[in-house]
Amino acid sequence: MLLNKDDSILLLIDVQEKLTPAVLNSKAFIAECEWMLKLAKKMGVPIFASEQYPKGLGPTLKQLHTYFSQEDCVDKVHFSCMSDEKYVHRLKQFHKKQLVLIGIEAHVCILQTALEMKEHGFDVFVVVDAVSSRGEQNLKYGLKRMKQAGVHLLTSEMVFFEWLKKAGTLEFKELSTEFLK
Repeated sequence: MLLNKDDSILLLIDVQEKLTPAVLNSKAFIAECEWMLKLAKKMGVPIFASEQYPKGLGPTLKQLHTYFSQEDCVDKVHFSCMSDEKYVHRLKQFHKKQLVLIGIEAHVCILQTALEMKEHGFDVFVVVDAVSSRGEQNLKYGLKRMKQAGVHLLTSEMVFFEWLKKAGTLEFKELSTEFLK
């Protein structure tokens, strides 16, 4: 199944001040998250964020906060976003069926959220270069378990090309100059 930007929403999960420095390759991970947020913003794909216990883990990184409104960020204490009524209520207001997940940690909040989203009937996509965990084994097996459960794993460039659909357009020319590495 291919992504369609009109059916998609980008979900930023728990990229917060106190936890982010502890994940693998944190600088590259943050850069990929920002790349995805910027792409979604430019292409008109809605962005929805969550923060896991912000009193303890701090807010979303300041550089990422500029891509979404505070109204589109939900505090939570459950590891799965889908276990929080406020989150589910706001998510359904977007009326999107393709959920594109980025954030941390792959083996906890991303995994539990993705699996529960599948149970709710959504098409779930996890951007492998824009998720991370504190340990390599946790990252590896978190992704492996999601794949086994039918979650679609893809890269940020795959998202780029699937949302654009074709070359030769003005949009492709502008965005490829800015986004392709």
